[in-house]
Amino acid sequence: MLASTMSCSTPVAPPRPASSEADATRRQIADALRLLNEHLGPQRRVVHAGDTLYQAGERFELLYVLNAGCFKLVSPAADGREQVVGLKFRGDWLGFDGIADGIYDCTATAMDTGEVWMIRYDALLAASAQQPALLGLLHQAMSRQIARDRESLMSVCTLPADARMADFLHDWAESLAERGLRTDQITLRMTRAEIGNHLGMTLETASRALSRLAREKLIAFAGKGRRDLQIPDVAALSAFVQRVIAPAPLLQ
Repeated sequence: MLASTMSCSTPVAPPRPASSEADATRRQIADALRLLNEHLGPQRRVVHAGDTLYQAGERFELLYVLNAGCFKLVSPAADGREQVVGLKFRGDWLGFDGIADGIYDCTATAMDTGEVWMIRYDALLAASAQQPALLGLLHQAMSRQIARDRESLMSVCTLPADARMADFLHDWAESLAERGLRTDQITLRMTRAEIGNHLGMTLETASRALSRLAREKLIAFAGKGRRDLQIPDVAALSAFVQRVIAPAPLLQ
């Protein structure tokens, strides 16, 4: 049962009580995986950190559903650099970017050990004709990705660096909570440079933002490698973002 043992968190202690929204998301993920397994019997593949599912420019044939672990999506920029454009967790789909033009636009790389389910797109469409619930599942996954991409873009475009980093860590922790994993101690499977790249900031700015959050007691570094983070209160990260963006009171 890979889903219960592999994660981007540290599942040593029981998770903090999850919100009703997180509980609902967890049930939706379980229901979606069960539906796919019943009607499509997807091929399963165990992956390890650094493994690639597909690369930008490859011919599109398969969609992937993440059953355990986490992935990063990297897209080549016009200047030749690579841009981290997305993160994926259990229950997320990968490969939607290949549907429109028949080729994948980005590269999907595992950040830790996990399991993916491979689904032929033509088989999914054929099965959806007989099982409308599958089509609804596909549309829901696409809609969720659109909403997530919009929220990420809004964060990059509107938040200062410290708030952007706090928002990123809050979203990462919430994603873990929705999957029944602990959120008070997480392992970042990305380098500082990759995090900065994803958030539209330099390595130096990303490091300063993390240090600022540590000074504010919102996070603490749990190891010498500074990838293990303690988050005493996930909600405090969200409150920090709200304080930063709150309009200044009008002078009387």
